[in-house]
Amino acid sequence: MSTAAAKTIPLLSERAYERVKHDIICCLIAPGTEVSEAQLCEQYKLGKAPVRMALSRLAHDGLVRAMPRRGYMVTPVTLKDIQDVFELRLLLEPRAARLAAGKVDAKRLRVLDEICRAGYQSGEAKSTARFLEANKEFHVAIAQASGNARLTHAIAQLLDEMTRLLHLGLGFRNRTQEMQHEHRTLVRALVRGDGATAEKICQEQIEAARDMVLKAILNSDTVMNVAIVAESR
Repeated sequence: MSTAAAKTIPLLSERAYERVKHDIICCLIAPGTEVSEAQLCEQYKLGKAPVRMALSRLAHDGLVRAMPRRGYMVTPVTLKDIQDVFELRLLLEPRAARLAAGKVDAKRLRVLDEICRAGYQSGEAKSTARFLEANKEFHVAIAQASGNARLTHAIAQLLDEMTRLLHLGLGFRNRTQEMQHEHRTLVRALVRGDGATAEKICQEQIEAARDMVLKAILNSDTVMNVAIVAESR
């Protein structure tokens, strides 16, 4: 392999990883979908090596799982996943908000909040993706202000999973107005250095998001038609 080719594959692998990850998180590739290397190579116009490396990283992230002799499956979303993600958010983010009080970059938060205020159209993938990316960056910026790099890294990874859940939940109803109010009150508490209030508001926001996602999932056709069976002992 030439030196140029050796340098190109990692770049293409990163491109493949980011594009497939984006489409999984945005639910353009739906949870539970089976995919193959050949299919993704054709879809994204990339070679086998970059796609194979991207799938390996996505499996490590928990976004896909290998299926012997069949390819890969985009990890389904279960009620247990939703419970676990929100449980972790409630443990980490309110604490980060308390630590960030009085230290935040108020200008950056307000810029991100302005993007969120533009809202989204239910069922419109691009506007929803733009809204949720700004929402994620808003919460990551608060975590960064906490001064704890490990806490920030954990929250950023968690918010990738959260974004996929919100893509499912936001299709149920538009929460733009509610989320705008939540952001504004949180920013005010953070700027004036009121850690206790920031912590409380952050907890309430996460609980509201959890209720919205659960309601959306429980009212989906997929869940409504699942048979309830007794657990074997």
